[in-house]
Amino acid sequence: MPSSKRERGLHELYREDPERAQALVFGRRSFLAGISAVLGAEVVFGRFMPAGLIPAALAESTEPFLIPGKDPGLVVLNDRPLNAETPPHLLDDPVTPADRLFVRNNGIPPLAVDASQWALTIGGESAKSVRRYTLADLKQRFKTHSYQLTLECGGNGRSEFNPPARGNQWTTGAVGCPRWTGVRLRDVLKDVGVKDDAVYIGYYGADTHLSGDPSKVVISRGVPIAKAMQKQSLIAWAINGEDMPIHNGHPLRLVFGGWPASTSGKWLTRISVRDREHDGPKMGGYSYRVPCEPVVPGAEVPEQDMCIIESMPVKSLVTYPRSGLVHRAGQDLELRGHAWAGDHSVSDVDISIDFGQTWRPARVRKPVNRLAWQQWSMKIEFPHKGYYEVWARATDSSGIMQPMVVPGWNPRGYLNNATHRIAVKVV
Repeated sequence: MPSSKRERGLHELYREDPERAQALVFGRRSFLAGISAVLGAEVVFGRFMPAGLIPAALAESTEPFLIPGKDPGLVVLNDRPLNAETPPHLLDDPVTPADRLFVRNNGIPPLAVDASQWALTIGGESAKSVRRYTLADLKQRFKTHSYQLTLECGGNGRSEFNPPARGNQWTTGAVGCPRWTGVRLRDVLKDVGVKDDAVYIGYYGADTHLSGDPSKVVISRGVPIAKAMQKQSLIAWAINGEDMPIHNGHPLRLVFGGWPASTSGKWLTRISVRDREHDGPKMGGYSYRVPCEPVVPGAEVPEQDMCIIESMPVKSLVTYPRSGLVHRAGQDLELRGHAWAGDHSVSDVDISIDFGQTWRPARVRKPVNRLAWQQWSMKIEFPHKGYYEVWARATDSSGIMQPMVVPGWNPRGYLNNATHRIAVKVV
């Protein structure tokens, strides 16, 4: 749906306020680490770089700020750390290209990664042993699997909540469904040994806290042991057959399809098998939690009344045509997009061109595997010339349907699954 945020270029930001632009793009407290992450290499003499200077590697670009290795169409949210979403029309592929997968960072990614030296340690109070695996160990000792898995930020759609919620003001583009390759987490956990009292797993990554303090953990979330043991839960090293981009977790990450992307830890170095609900940073308080019962917008909700987000809600996206299309009268318009529903599948997608008064069924394809999004398509004709909105509404396999308006308010603006709509002008 429409957003008031405007995409701005790097030069425009620097013209307005060089020091503020530098902070927005590269980070306030750890500029050198932030700029190195963006450029993909250490700035060797960075301590001598004048304040407010645009790096030459980026200065010639007249386009909005670009992330190396990512499609130039991604929209960088003017926030810290680096976060970027993908406009719906760039998500039209059935399998999301790696360069079009959104970026959601909580800290600063590790630099100069040597995958051959990377190692994952698994232990914890509910593990029967502590074991260390290199990437080569994982590839040689366990069977490799590939699944197309939907990954969506829990805050996708946050920009529509009112009163506004704190955090990155995502519109619709913090989602993707590439093909992930790795080993099943459960196979590795069985090799370590899991005690009967295991309740949760928690992850730790190699990203650096925004403060630059190496002793601070950026984020450490996890999932219940039952989710960890599902066959689609992966320790992954590749996207679509290639090394994943650094901002998406290279060289190793977890992937839990259908759950908030924050559970799928990036730059994975350690997994702890817990005998209790994991209690790492961003597991407690209001992080990735919503009120257990509906609340009035703007209400103060006690922490004890907040519940952890698990399976994501049913949702859909119109990926073709792009919003704002001018269409010739008397011709059918082809529509297509994706729909997904957390741990469930999608049973129906319906389309409206009269602001939800009537709905027409679209053709919905089966998922290529469990937890993959599903493609939908249809052709539609418009009765008269003029302005229209195309609305898409999905229903999941348990009968739950997307709301037509923004759903129940929550303090952090999570789980907005309102119907997606695009504008079409018929002439």
